Parts: sequence; structure tokens; C-alpha cells
Amino acid sequence: MNTRNREPAALLAEQIVRLLTVEMEASGRHVHLSRGDVEALFGPGYRLNQVRELSQPGQFVCAERVTVEGPKGALANVVVLGPERPESQVEISLTDAVALGVRPPVRLSGDITDTPGITLRHGDRTVQLPRGLIVAKRHIHMTPEDAGRFGVVDKQSVRLRCLTDRPLVFEDVEVRVSTKFSTAVHIDYDEANACGFQKGDRGFLLP
Repeated sequence: MNTRNREPAALLAEQIVRLLTVEMEASGRHVHLSRGDVEALFGPGYRLNQVRELSQPGQFVCAERVTVEGPKGALANVVVLGPERPESQVEISLTDAVALGVRPPVRLSGDITDTPGITLRHGDRTVQLPRGLIVAKRHIHMTPEDAGRFGVVDKQSVRLRCLTDRPLVFEDVEVRVSTKFSTAVHIDYDEANACGFQKGDRGFLLP
């Protein structure tokens, strides 16, 4: 069989894989800031500077960096993500938590009720957050169209078989459905290292 005959088959196989799986993304430690905390850390009237867009519509990486300080240690050069939020939030991994000497709960982004606080520093400016420190729960952002195709609904818990160098199945992956989302799995760096994740890897949803 010549190359011309093989190319359509390879293209079809790739399309089938994309229809049956979801792209995976690894998310490192980061900070979301409120308007008040942006000004407290960077000065009155300061506006965050967008560097590049993220996969989720409207979300972006900022040029600004802060230090996250805990009882036992600190994490320097932590990226700030935009846009601003009504309340500041810090998302770290469980490994980061050990380094800081804190015990944050595993939560979805935005669910910060009864979470511990943390200190943020930029130069000689500090902000003591009364709450907002979490370890992000692994989840899947999904469009309504893709949710229908996969047969899942918002807030449903599924399993994810990672098609990676160290294949494993993640349990309790929460589906989040919205017209504002782009379909992608989000795991943190601890989870990415555990499964041998590389950019472009995909996962298969299991009930």
C-alpha cells in the first residue's frame, strides 16, 4: 500500500481518537487576585498585564508574580492568572502544601468556604488572605455539546484513563459543563508526574 492510501486512514484514526478522548492539561501553582489585593500588592490603580491566553476562554497568564508564604516555607515566583476575581484564591499541589507547612482541602476552583488563609508577598508589600488556599480537585471543563456526546452532566463524577507514558486511572474526576468552557481535563503537577503526562496527551472517560 502506498503512502497516499495510508494517509486518509491515519487521518481518520486521529479523528476517531479525538472524538473518543479528551485533551489533558497540567496546571501548576497559581494565584487569582481580587481588585483590592492587586492594588495592595502592586499599588493603587495597578492593572494586571496579560502575557498569553489560556485554553479556557477569557482566562490568561499575567506578567505579575508573587511569593506565597506559609508557616514552614515559601514558594517564590508564583504566577498570577487573570482576570481579576471577586475574592483572591491560591491553588497549590499537595507537594507544595508540605513545603509551606499547610493543609489545604481539595476543592474545585471558587469553592473557598472554610479554607485556610495564606500570605502573599510582592517586594515589601504583603497581603494576608483570611481564606482561599486550596488544592485544585481534578476536573474536566466541557462544552454542553461535548457533554451530550460523552453522555455526562454538570457535577457528575467520572473516572479518567490517562493515555500517557505511565497509564493510570484517576477516580473522582468532576465534570464541569458550561457554554463558557473549552473541553479539557485539568490535573495538577503531582498528578501529571504520577501518570507521566506530556503536552498533547489525552484521556478516556470511564463511568
